[in-house]
Amino acid sequence: MSDLQRSFAKAKLAGLPFEPPLPPMHVEDDEGEDEVDDLKPLPDSTQDDDSSSASSASSASSTGTIRPSPSKHLFARPKGFSTGRKGLEPLPWNDYFTRELYLNVSRPTERLTYHAYITPPTAKGPLFVTHHGAGSSGLSFALFALEIRKALPNAGVLSLDARGHGETVVERLGSQPTTNNLDLSLETLSQDLLDVILMTQLEMAWSEVPGVILVGHSLGGAVVTDLAVSGRLGNAVLGYAVLDVVEGSAIDALQSMQSYLATRPTSFPTIPLAIEWHTRSRTIRNATSARISVPSLLRLDLSRSSVEDAKSWAWRTDLAATQPFWEGWFVGLSKKFLDAKGGKLLLLAGTDRLDKDLMIGQMQGKYQLQVFPEAGHFIHEDQAEKTAMVLADFYRRNDRSALVLPPKMDDLLKAKPVA
Repeated sequence: MSDLQRSFAKAKLAGLPFEPPLPPMHVEDDEGEDEVDDLKPLPDSTQDDDSSSASSASSASSTGTIRPSPSKHLFARPKGFSTGRKGLEPLPWNDYFTRELYLNVSRPTERLTYHAYITPPTAKGPLFVTHHGAGSSGLSFALFALEIRKALPNAGVLSLDARGHGETVVERLGSQPTTNNLDLSLETLSQDLLDVILMTQLEMAWSEVPGVILVGHSLGGAVVTDLAVSGRLGNAVLGYAVLDVVEGSAIDALQSMQSYLATRPTSFPTIPLAIEWHTRSRTIRNATSARISVPSLLRLDLSRSSVEDAKSWAWRTDLAATQPFWEGWFVGLSKKFLDAKGGKLLLLAGTDRLDKDLMIGQMQGKYQLQVFPEAGHFIHEDQAEKTAMVLADFYRRNDRSALVLPPKMDDLLKAKPVA
């Protein structure tokens, strides 16, 4: 190249804008978003788990729809890691419910403080009473509570924390109040739900219990069905809905529950990271709902925290310790579901969950079936708006207040004038 050509090239290059080299793969941007780290994406082999056995297995509890493998490093702490996650901060409960309740009761063997969230019904609207699944909390229905009020402005929602979950506190008299000695039998949980409804009536000064739609997810489905079939709420129950649990698949899943629980992280350094784990593992597919419900699943574990590693957030509920009650939760569920009085609704994430009894009942038209194949096990969180719409229609079909019955023949005869 001649000197003249070199001079021309240098002049041209000097006029070009400077472009820095590409950043290394492990450096995150200024906002902490879109970082490339060791949190590898999960394999999509289940195709949203619409018919996967993994999602069916989670019907035994409310722990998720995918069984993460330890080799996937779902919770690895990569180089350049930031403890914050933009857009994954917790959301406050009072954006979804109007108040929280602390209901105290004393019994010979225990003292309890039931904790529940409520938005009261207005103008004789219905009350949707929700019961969460094992390991979850009343806030799993927070987004649903918001959506049902859009569909039915007069409706109310009462969502409790079951014993051993959320902020409900149980003190066993004569022994230390630990999770291991909690009575989580179906009979006890069913009685707890009834007590919460009746105590809420007193707390809210209602002259009578409003028309009730019982809604239960997973374990909660077994609880609301048990209460419905007992008839202890009388004519107050307009209907009941069970979300993604049937007897057959739930009992089959119990065989693998302990191995699944062993794959979960035992703790999280921050709440946003716990929310991220739930969404990345597709346990909860709706990030907004995860931001509401996940914080209530964890407690600050001071025994695991250290000076160097500021905090450790552990699970509130020791699901492994509830194993003695697992079978009792689900045995006989299908028969009770079909036998109880009132409207019946079954929401599933896949039709593969139907067992023989429910399949026959469906063909005989004994209950309404709705399938959300795009949802995971947490139907009411993943598809809160659709769940609310289905339940709003379910209520309208079973609303007895809008039913006008013809007069009885005896009344007509008594009213007939004598010739």
